[in-house]
Amino acid sequence: MKDPRFPELTQRQINTLKAYGSTESFDTETVTIALGDTQYDFFVVLGGTLTIAGANSDDVIVEHHKNQFSGDSSMLSHRASQFVAKAKVGTTLLRISPARLKEAITKQSDISDVLLNAFLLRQEAVLSNYTGGIKLVGSGNSKATYTIRDFMDKNHIWYTFLDIDTSQEAKELLAHFSLKEEALPILMNGETSVCKQPTLEQLARYTGVLMDFEDKVFDLLIIGAGPSGLAASVYAASEGLSVVTIDSNAPGGQAGKSSKIENYLGFSTGISGNDLANRAYVQAQKFGCNISIPHKAEKIQHTGDHFMLCATNGKVIKSKALMAATGANYSQLPLTDIEQYEGSGVYYSATGMNASSCKDEIVGVVGGGNSAGQAALFLAAHAKEVHVILRGGDLGAKMSDYLVQRIEASEDVYVQLYTEVTELRGDHHLESVILTKRGEGNSEKAITNLFTFIGAKPCTEWLEDLVATDEKGFICTGPGIAEEDLYTCEIYRNRKPQSLETSIPGFFAVGDVRKGSVKRVASAVGEGSMAISQVHQFLGELNAKSN
Repeated sequence: MKDPRFPELTQRQINTLKAYGSTESFDTETVTIALGDTQYDFFVVLGGTLTIAGANSDDVIVEHHKNQFSGDSSMLSHRASQFVAKAKVGTTLLRISPARLKEAITKQSDISDVLLNAFLLRQEAVLSNYTGGIKLVGSGNSKATYTIRDFMDKNHIWYTFLDIDTSQEAKELLAHFSLKEEALPILMNGETSVCKQPTLEQLARYTGVLMDFEDKVFDLLIIGAGPSGLAASVYAASEGLSVVTIDSNAPGGQAGKSSKIENYLGFSTGISGNDLANRAYVQAQKFGCNISIPHKAEKIQHTGDHFMLCATNGKVIKSKALMAATGANYSQLPLTDIEQYEGSGVYYSATGMNASSCKDEIVGVVGGGNSAGQAALFLAAHAKEVHVILRGGDLGAKMSDYLVQRIEASEDVYVQLYTEVTELRGDHHLESVILTKRGEGNSEKAITNLFTFIGAKPCTEWLEDLVATDEKGFICTGPGIAEEDLYTCEIYRNRKPQSLETSIPGFFAVGDVRKGSVKRVASAVGEGSMAISQVHQFLGELNAKSN
């Protein structure tokens, strides 16, 4: 049976692709993709062999033969190559640039299906089955190290983590480079260059997750790459709009933190929020959307003709229409020392990275929504015990019934009703928590990993009162905007705001950041998709006005 990661193109498909590239033959062994390249080409093997290796070019991962092709989904976003490709003597290749490859993927649906399916499978296999990529040396109890690991996991960056607390190789690397533990965390690429205590921006720029794009006025700027922002990105780009989408951390938003979503239409066996987000991320780029991470919105200006966004890294992005899809973040527990334990026992998402540290441990999950329920069931497969800690008395008040039934049926999940976490204990890592139960007082539980999913707060601090919001900061749209809050302009004299439009024409809000939204993935995707028709209406009005 053929490996679906390495399919063969038909001769008809190859003939079609020849119109997008050029043919080259190699008389000597030649490196066609070097480690760290951010603009590397796509190759189809017409004859001979193309080898793909890791940082050590002798460590061959796969050999591509006639009618097979190179590449993975990183090509679509110009991420840095973590592989070395070599054409053997006598090899003939069809070379296609990234821009032309995107054009082919957009126009040739049968080729697009083969390529994108293989790209996603290859990325998944590399991340789960192979040791390699960037080396991260740090402490498993360090918040700074955890932040970098979390960013790389959620952005599907291939890396190997070496824990200085347990790894002899980590200690030897520090000694080799004459570094002390105060320099941690450090990143090392395949050429053994070292980056000490990197910022997320430095990491993102090195790996290509942070991308550059044209300095022009785009049709639409989407702020936030959660389900609503990604859905808007896909529909806008597929309908020919010039689109930039930015996010401060990773695709997926809160949904990206869900270990398994089982009630999303079409995925009968469920899908993790991270995988769903990654598929949408690739899909948006397939249609030509520019997605760049991490760009955090700092300030927005409305000039009357277009919007100007200032991002944290000094980038200024201009667009005719703007869409806020920044979602909401889970709140911290109201404990004075909470920040001391974030990344070393207190977490706001439950991923595969967390699961390994929970093995045979007692785990706490605070919250009563679907994210909390999904996390509890996911962690129960690894932990000794999982305690769902709920301030109220009804687990089913905000959680879907299928999750409630599974939690009640699980032998390893315990529900603590009318209970709150009132104290955290531990020297360098969380060792126990104090639980206070209404009417019964305090008890200490040896919970070493605590996951909190409470009190979503809208991410709207960057708005600075530019558009109307409610008392909690959620953005008001459509009929929910008071007449006196409407922006005074010709468009709003002729019509009322559309259902997803804010108090300023051309400024839209979708998903969890919007007042009155339904906090579910499907509804967020629906809002993001529906908003594009409203963007088209606004752009039509803007064009008519300028003419």
